[in-house]
Amino acid sequence: MMAQEQVRTNAGGAILFDSAASSQVDDDWFVPSHWRELGALRMQTGGRGGVALVGTPAGEGVLRHYRRGGMVARLMGDRYLWTGAERTRSFAEFRLLASMAREGLPVPAPIAARYRRQGPFYTADLITRHVASARTLAECLAWGRLDAELAQRTGELVARFHRAGVWHADLNAHNILVAESQLYLIDFDRGERRPPAEAWRTANLQRLRRSLVKLGAMAESEAVFEKTLWQPLEQGYTATFGVGGDEP
Repeated sequence: MMAQEQVRTNAGGAILFDSAASSQVDDDWFVPSHWRELGALRMQTGGRGGVALVGTPAGEGVLRHYRRGGMVARLMGDRYLWTGAERTRSFAEFRLLASMAREGLPVPAPIAARYRRQGPFYTADLITRHVASARTLAECLAWGRLDAELAQRTGELVARFHRAGVWHADLNAHNILVAESQLYLIDFDRGERRPPAEAWRTANLQRLRRSLVKLGAMAESEAVFEKTLWQPLEQGYTATFGVGGDEP
């Protein structure tokens, strides 16, 4: 079903949601303790972002609170500078996800997004559909299940997004989900549409390569990594993206 955007504003901020999935979404949806009281909190993890798996009326969803990383987190924590509703992290990611879902790209569809104003700053949350029975590419690597075939499928996945002009701000092995029937790309915070030029596509792929190396993909040797994983990934990418399709 095609997403139908609806916005509800209140004194503290606004909620953007898919009314085709649920006719009513309120602030309680973005509070893990609300779902805990209803017995609908499946799982909650700490760390940056604070992700919770919740059983909403629209289906099982992943609730994520936006939080800064790195040194700036010490100063700003989960606050972002207010520059308008349409430029909030949550609304921007919701709309990018919705547009990609409409195009048939494998992403978790958005359910609802929220921002709350606090003077010159805001905080943000997002709920997306949960991809059932999926594991990350990082987990596949750790469990010895990342082989040439899966590497090739990973390259094909990334190429589909690049062909559509989608730049992922943090393309790494933790943001690629391997489900039973297909692969998904997740976490499009700060992602954007760009003409599919070679420079940023190459940089995106190199970011993924660094992630795999950091997670131990090159533990045996660089030659083995190149032959068994990286070359199949590049082959899948090139075959899917197409020769001569990089510049607008």
